[in-house]
Amino acid sequence: MEPVTSRGLNPSWIIVAAGVSASLHVGKLPPAVPLLQQQLGMSLVQAGFLLSTVQVAGMVLGLVVGLGADKWGLRRSLLTGLMMMALSSMVGAAATDFTWLLALRALEGLGFLLVAMPAPGLIRRSVKPSELGARMGWWGSYMPIGSAMGLLLGPWVLQATSWQTWWLALGCTSALAAYAVWRMVPADAAATAAVAATADEGWRPRLALTLRSPGPWLVSLGFMVYSGQWMGIVGFLPTLYSEAGLSAKLAGLLTAVVAASNMLGNVAAGRLLHRGWSPARCLQTGYVLMGLTALLAYVQIGGEPLAPLWLRFVAVALFSATGGLIPATLFTTAMHLAPSQATVSTTVGFMQQWSCVGQFAGPPLVAAVAMQMGGWQFTWLVTGSMCVLGWLLALGVGRCWSRLRA
Repeated sequence: MEPVTSRGLNPSWIIVAAGVSASLHVGKLPPAVPLLQQQLGMSLVQAGFLLSTVQVAGMVLGLVVGLGADKWGLRRSLLTGLMMMALSSMVGAAATDFTWLLALRALEGLGFLLVAMPAPGLIRRSVKPSELGARMGWWGSYMPIGSAMGLLLGPWVLQATSWQTWWLALGCTSALAAYAVWRMVPADAAATAAVAATADEGWRPRLALTLRSPGPWLVSLGFMVYSGQWMGIVGFLPTLYSEAGLSAKLAGLLTAVVAASNMLGNVAAGRLLHRGWSPARCLQTGYVLMGLTALLAYVQIGGEPLAPLWLRFVAVALFSATGGLIPATLFTTAMHLAPSQATVSTTVGFMQQWSCVGQFAGPPLVAAVAMQMGGWQFTWLVTGSMCVLGWLLALGVGRCWSRLRA
């Protein structure tokens, strides 16, 4: 039976919703860590491995999955990823030890990649060219939306039921998302015949073409310096707020607000690109504002913070919101700077791979500086360095964009 294309709701919205359902699996774990430690006897180090498994999967397999998605078909890859996450989460509810849960978490990581890689290409073929920038702004929000929902809903579900129920509920969510994609997103056959014909030439030519083109490298490294500083800041907010004397629930709520505010920048980027802003302008604005807001949030004078706690919270929320200009712009730009139609998912996979490198390396770097300096007051130097590098990479993106439009 062939899927039925929705006449009212554009399929791109279903794809964005599928991305949110996938990102919920990334955000479901932090609230559950204390219960998992208590019931499964896990150590803090083992919990850290569970938290980083998705990033490790992306670091190792991002480019490979991107190459595969171009050949297998975008919709087929998305459906496979959603079902893999659904089944892994449901089976994970029956896990009785760390090893079992870690193996299923690795499968969730692979499923997440199979969702994230093909989605931008699917969105591109679902909307008019004039609508692509705005819709990619929403796609760029899928991770902060899912993470914030996990941080907000997780504690309530876990308090009322159990971590097993939380796992089962999110498995069902991904299964429902897969059903919606099957019913409402057009099949690959007719839409991707030309791309598939090129992909059939083999993965080596597509890989070589991607790696020797400057565009994929620029957007990928740009994503790395963004994701590294965003995860480095947001990941330690609960710790920072706890040190300031706030309760765990309030610290979690404030962190969720900061994560969710990233959506504002993503949506704004889509609108700005639609109104004529160049990608380089959006990227440079995002990097500059991230650097300035991080400075306000963390700099100290005479051993005392420059601003009171409430203003530092506002600064971190603005750090996340203005940083949202970057991922939406990079997703949109990657669609155009991919060296061919057959390498769009490969380029996105390469970008996702470097994004995971940033997410994996950013928090330890921030923590190392904090430990060396005896506090968080020099965190702004880490973010500032990444912003300078991002600003320079945006210059290169601008040059590639100009040549493309010439």
